[in-house]
Amino acid sequence: MNYTSEAAVPEDQTSEVEAAEVRSVVVGAGQAGLSSAYHLRRTGFEPERDFVVLDHNPGPGGAWRHRWPSLTYDKVHGMHSLPGMELTDADPDRPSSEVVTEYFDRYERTFGLQVRRPVKVRAVREGVGGRLLVETSAGTWSTRTLINATGTWDRPFWPRYEGQETFQGRQLHTARYPGPEAFAGLRVVVVGGGASATQHLMEIAPYAADTTWVTRRPPVYREGPFDEDAGRAAVALVEERVRQALPPRSVVSVTGLPLTDAIRRNIANGVLDRQPMFDRITPEGVEWKDGRRVAADVVLWATGFRPDVDHLTPLRLREPGGGIRVEGTRAVADPRVHLVGYGPSASTVGANRAGRAAVRDIRRLLAKERVTV
Repeated sequence: MNYTSEAAVPEDQTSEVEAAEVRSVVVGAGQAGLSSAYHLRRTGFEPERDFVVLDHNPGPGGAWRHRWPSLTYDKVHGMHSLPGMELTDADPDRPSSEVVTEYFDRYERTFGLQVRRPVKVRAVREGVGGRLLVETSAGTWSTRTLINATGTWDRPFWPRYEGQETFQGRQLHTARYPGPEAFAGLRVVVVGGGASATQHLMEIAPYAADTTWVTRRPPVYREGPFDEDAGRAAVALVEERVRQALPPRSVVSVTGLPLTDAIRRNIANGVLDRQPMFDRITPEGVEWKDGRRVAADVVLWATGFRPDVDHLTPLRLREPGGGIRVEGTRAVADPRVHLVGYGPSASTVGANRAGRAAVRDIRRLLAKERVTV
C-alpha cells in the first residue's frame, strides 16, 4: 500500500475497524513533526509498524506551503535545515513556499517517513490499558505516546473591535494574504506589530493609495546582531510562560524587530509610521476616541496565530491560565503527550531540538513501562 498517496480521504467517514496499535503517533508534518519522525526512525522505530505521521495537508510543506508568493526565500529569517539533511543551493528569488515544500518532500522520501495525508485528527482521547486513542478522518490509532506538532497556521487570531461587523470594505488575515498587487489603488490599514505586519506594509505601500499602521504597543526595534546569548534569553522568556501554563507567546514577540536597511528606509519615508490602536471600526474605516478617523477599503489583520491544539481537549490538558503546562516538550498533566513546535520550540531550530528531546523522553517512558509491566 502506498501511504504517501495524496488521494483525498472523506472527513465524514471514520473507519469502524479496530484501532491500529503503534508506539507513537506524530500529528503534523511541518518542521517539528518531521524532526520528531526522523529521530524516532533514527533510534529504531519503524514507520507504520512502531509509529505513524499524520498530516492534514494535501502534500508536503507544512505551513510553508501556504505562504504568500511574494515571500521569497531571501526574506525568510532563521530557516534552519531539518536534522540529517541540509537545505542547500536554494534560489533566494524563488517563493519560500516552493523552496521549503520541495525540501520537505525530498526529506520525507529520503528517510522513508511514509507520511499519511490528508488526514485530519479530530480528537485524542483516553483509551484502555494506558493507551491513547487518536481519532481521525482515516480511522483510529491506539498509541502509547503522542507527539503533537500541529503548529499555529490553522488558528489565525482575529481580535474583536466595536463596529467590526459594520465595515463595508474587506477584512483579511495574514493567513490569506494574497500578495501586494491585490491592494493596488486601495486604502489599507495594517494591524499588528510583528515581522509579518512590517513586511506587508513595505510590500503594499508602492501599490496602495494609502497605508496606515496601527499597533497596541509601540514597536521595539533590535539593533546589531542577534547572537546566541540573546537567543537563549528570548527563548527562556517564552519558556517561562509555558511553565506557568500561560498561552505561549512567539519568540519574535520578545526579541523585537530587526532594524534592517529596508526597515530604516521605510521608517524614514513614513511607511512604518506607527499609530496607536484604533478604538472602533466604522463602515468607512477606523476611528479613535479623540475623533480622528482614517478611511479604509481594507483592514489587514497581521495579528498572529494561536496553537492548534483543540483536538487535545478530551485529555483536559489546559490549565486555568489558558495554556498547557509544559516541561521541556512534555505535557505536565500527561507525560504520554509531547508538544513540539509549541511556545519556545516554535522556531525552526527550536523545533529540531524539541523533536530530539521528545523522542528521548518517549524512549525513557516506554523503557520504564517494559520494566514495570
